[in-house]
Amino acid sequence: MADSEGSHARPSPLPQPPLPPQPRPHRVAVLAMDGVIPFELGIPQRIFGLARDAEGRPLYEVVTCSVRPPGPVRSDADFAILVEHGPEALATADTVVVPASYELGPVYEEGRLTDELAAAFARIRPGTRLVSICTGGYVLAAAGLLDGRPATTHWASATHFQELFPRIRVDADVLFIDDGDILTSAGVAAGVDLCIHLVRRDQGAAVANDVARRTVVPPHRDGGQAQYIQRPVPEPQLATTRSARAWALDRLDEPLRLHDMAAQEAMSVRTFTRRFREEVGVSPGQWLTQQRVDRARHLLESSDLSVDRIAREAGFGTAQSMRQHLQAVLGVTPTTYRRTFRAVAATG
Repeated sequence: MADSEGSHARPSPLPQPPLPPQPRPHRVAVLAMDGVIPFELGIPQRIFGLARDAEGRPLYEVVTCSVRPPGPVRSDADFAILVEHGPEALATADTVVVPASYELGPVYEEGRLTDELAAAFARIRPGTRLVSICTGGYVLAAAGLLDGRPATTHWASATHFQELFPRIRVDADVLFIDDGDILTSAGVAAGVDLCIHLVRRDQGAAVANDVARRTVVPPHRDGGQAQYIQRPVPEPQLATTRSARAWALDRLDEPLRLHDMAAQEAMSVRTFTRRFREEVGVSPGQWLTQQRVDRARHLLESSDLSVDRIAREAGFGTAQSMRQHLQAVLGVTPTTYRRTFRAVAATG
């Protein structure tokens, strides 16, 4: 028997504290209705499914569900879609997305939900974020969820949408509207813009930009859908404002005058302003503010620069000016915005 003094047994290791629980991915339920457009049905899975944290873990869980028990759902293409979840999935969602369908029936014609849709929507928990893509907004409107709110839809349906739901403040010129807990988008590809916006809102610009790069789309499109509404084709020899926009983006930290931007295209201020709005969908001043807010958000998330320095780098001049613009666009101050996304990065 070995002498205890000569024993080489190692001491028992100290118990290790348990690892902190990993945050649960944000659960997105996408509602597939008969007549669904496959492209728009697939947008949430494609965009949210690419969002990863610094360790490569998914930040979202996306499930597709039907208003009926699991089974095939007709699409507007020459194939059906086999959906593996019924309406019960809506009760577990943090966000519910309603894509467009060409078979909305009484929703589109009379502004009322079918019994199946009403029963499905009754499962959604209070506080769940609601999102529509294109004419999916008709479903949210028929459920009475858009009354008194701003909303958008495909420009070709905007007039009918407004007439059917007069209590909604319809804006046909924008790509999407973020009204906090309810977001609506314009037609088709605007659903991509809206989903990337949600990733940016939830996870920050770095994650959203990574998703945009991997999807080969811009992280933010200029203007609204006004630029896509059918109008007479401009004369081909007419110049664009593209060079002026590129020139301005390289000088956001400088005072930029409308006269100087117009001079980059050798146009009068009046012609430049009109052409700019036709191409981009907003005025030059609105566009510049939008770009400066985006620059400020990126620097708040990705740098340790002071708020005063970021205000100068983004072209706002003073911290007070930047604070006012971020408060108007985002509803929060620069300090609160930075603290929020530093907390997201820490938990991620």
